[in-house]
Order: sequence, then C-alpha cells, then structure tokens
Amino acid sequence: MPVGWGVMKQGKLLTGGLASLARELRGDEWRGTRYTILVDENSFNHCLPQLVAGVDALESAEFIEVPTGEECKSLEVAAQVWQTLIEGGADRSHALVCLGGGAVCDLGGFVAAGYMRGIRHLLVPSTLLAMTDAAIGGKTAIDFGGVKNSVGHFYPPVATVIESAFCASLDARQLACGEMEMVKTAAVCDPGLYDRLLRCGTPGHGEIVEVARLKRRIVAADPHDTDVRHILNLGHTFGHAIELHHGLEHGLAVGAGMLVAMYLSVRKCGLPVDVYNTYLQWVGGKMELPRHSLRDIEAMLPLMHHDKKNHDGSLRCVLLRGIGEAMIDVNVDDNEVRDAMLNASKPTPLN
Repeated sequence: MPVGWGVMKQGKLLTGGLASLARELRGDEWRGTRYTILVDENSFNHCLPQLVAGVDALESAEFIEVPTGEECKSLEVAAQVWQTLIEGGADRSHALVCLGGGAVCDLGGFVAAGYMRGIRHLLVPSTLLAMTDAAIGGKTAIDFGGVKNSVGHFYPPVATVIESAFCASLDARQLACGEMEMVKTAAVCDPGLYDRLLRCGTPGHGEIVEVARLKRRIVAADPHDTDVRHILNLGHTFGHAIELHHGLEHGLAVGAGMLVAMYLSVRKCGLPVDVYNTYLQWVGGKMELPRHSLRDIEAMLPLMHHDKKNHDGSLRCVLLRGIGEAMIDVNVDDNEVRDAMLNASKPTPLN
C-alpha cells in the first residue's frame, strides 16, 4: 500500500430509503449546505420527483442532467458538470447528490473528488445494479482512451441510500443486470446467499440490502483494491470485453462473463460441473447469451489484455474452486480464453 493511504472510511449505508436520507440531512453537519442533484433522463423522469418530495432538505436543490448510460462517463461531461458548479457558485461546503444508475454514480463521485479538491457527495442509486454494486465501495471512474473505468479515484460517498421502491420503474432486462452482479458477489463468498438468489426470482429489499452489506464487508477488508477485493472481479475480465464488443449492458455482460469464468474454473480449478450447469440454466433464463465466433474472440482479446487487473501482459482472472471459494490472479492464456468463450456461448450443459 502506498505510504500515506491509510484506511478508506466508508460512508453510511442508509437502508431505510428516502426516509432515512431525510433524517440524515436534518443533522447538524448538514446545516446550511447547498445541494446539486446529478441526474440523467431516466432518473429525472422516474426518481427525481420522489426524491424531492421525500427529502425536505432537497426541495430547493438545483439539478444537472447528463447523458444516459455509459456515454456520461467521459472527461467532457465531467468538465461540463464542473463548469456548471463553478458558474453556480458552488464552494467546498456544497454537496452533490447523485441520483441514477451506476454511470451517474461513477461520474458523480469522480466529479466530487476533483471539484475544489473534494466535496461531499451522496449516492442515491436508482437501479438494482447500482444499489448492489456501483454505489458500494468508494470507487469512482470515467472511461478514457477507449478503456472502461481507466481514470478514477477511491472517493467514498458520505452515504449511500438503498431505496428499493425505485426498482418498480425498471424493466426485466434492467432487473436482470442487477441480479447478475448480486449473484456474482454471493458466488465469491457466500454459498447460502448464492443458492437463495438463484431460487428467489426477483430479489426483494431484504436480498438487496444483504448483498450491499456483503460487498461493504469485502471492501472494508481491502479498501484500495490491492488484494482480497479482487474477488469481486469474477467475470469482469471477459464481461468488460463482451460489453464493449457486443454493446451489451454492463450487468448482462458480467453475467455472460461469469459463465466464461465458470467454464475455465471447471477446466483449471476443479469447479464441479453441476455448478456450471446450474448457473448456465439460471443465466440462460435471464438473458440471451451472446454467441462468440472466432472473429469476435480475436477482436475481444486485445480488450481483455487492456484490463487494469492484468500484469506483465498476461491475463489474470478470478476463478472458482467452488461457490464461496474464489481464486484471484489466475493466469489464463489466449487459447484457454478462445476455448472457454466458444463453449460458454452455447446453451449446452457440460458432461
């Protein structure tokens, strides 16, 4: 760990929804604070009215709207938000409230970390994916140089709010995105929760909070992502490449990437075949798995080699000995990737 880093203090996890945020902002430490709410088109239409109606401290807040999805995670958009804050007279006592999915949370944290050398921010995730993954852990990032999340900070919010009622505005595909990341988190360290998530259908508030707390415990053990926290990257080396190449939503791409990782885990780490087949059945019921030709795989391999988790030009992946038994930094060569991606894109159980 670099000298002077210390331990990253995690913000509060407010599991009581907007009512708990309203109580939080009535505290003395927020007295006199001015707020700006960062939104995209979706959260502006579906969530902003509930937020303002439910949290009295935000009734007079201004808002900034950014593009929807990964498009907002750029240096140009961040600069536009900084410019708007400057023109609005925001100083270091200002607070940024990030209302949206994972992209808005990532961008908002990045903006807050850089503005005036750091201002307070709160995350109010509006998607299941953000509630259980992107808004938990203190990472902020934008995409740069054609590489996802290549520039960012460790800059935790003052608080993250879990308002599961926002999930009512999500369609089945958006819910599936979140379910993929929930299953991933359980797969690396909690076999009981993993089994329940595969059986429960659409997760409710209790499961959402349980996964969020589980991820926080992993982050607390490795706040700057130098060791054990790497287990949360299960499926991501392949998922990020699938996301960029096929244009698939992040959560679904991670779900497909996990299947590739499980195939490799069977071949290299002794993961039981029935674990792979059970996951194949579950993920195949949630999404149409992308098919990868050899041409597709050759196009994706350079994207995988640019992944920030690699060292010395070799692919380093998270694989599984079993559910709850993750292995980090497993070397995987390109031929193994080709084999795994070809086979894991088929809806065929392993023997």
